[in-house]
Amino acid sequence: MLGPNGAGKTTLFNLITGVLKPDSGKVVFKGEDITGLPPYQVCRRGISRSFQVVNVFPKLSVFENVQVSVLSRQKRTWNLFTPSAKLAIAETDRILGDVGLMDIRDGTSAALSHGERKVLEIAIALGGNPEFLILDEPTAGMSPEETTRCIDLIKQLKERLGITILFCEHDMEIVFSISDRIMVMVRGSTIIEGTCDDVRCCQEVQDAYLGGSDACLM
Repeated sequence: MLGPNGAGKTTLFNLITGVLKPDSGKVVFKGEDITGLPPYQVCRRGISRSFQVVNVFPKLSVFENVQVSVLSRQKRTWNLFTPSAKLAIAETDRILGDVGLMDIRDGTSAALSHGERKVLEIAIALGGNPEFLILDEPTAGMSPEETTRCIDLIKQLKERLGITILFCEHDMEIVFSISDRIMVMVRGSTIIEGTCDDVRCCQEVQDAYLGGSDACLM
């Protein structure tokens, strides 16, 4: 999803994930009307997300951040007889391996760089075992090197896990480099949805980003 500031990208994500309730219309996932369901129920139906502002547990280790997500999905958060440290170890480590955080699994998340925290948030979202993963500006605030690693990670997750990934960005180069289909929003409305080539040569997109142009966006 592509759009300038204020286009409505995060608002749409909040509507899909139950953070906001729509005034009209429906949110349908896999044939089921999930409009207005609370976020935890949306998550249990297979939709997970990351946030524009990093949202992790700073006092927990990298491992524990992801483990909490896995245990929540498994509904094992109230087991009085098994220490939590012994639960979901293999699955948590697998997720950390998938996103490249195994080397720092025992460090606290507060000690991570901004880019590492953004990746950790993706790992937390994967703890919900989603079929549909929503990433809100996953590369925001990253260095060029971190951005490249994050884009490579998103590509790998799509290929390795076979999940659908919806993400929003301001950077057109990033969007064109990774997307199968692109939706462009301006002032709360969709102006086009199609392939990268469709969007590159759309006059309305050029007007929104460049103030008008006769050439296709590269």
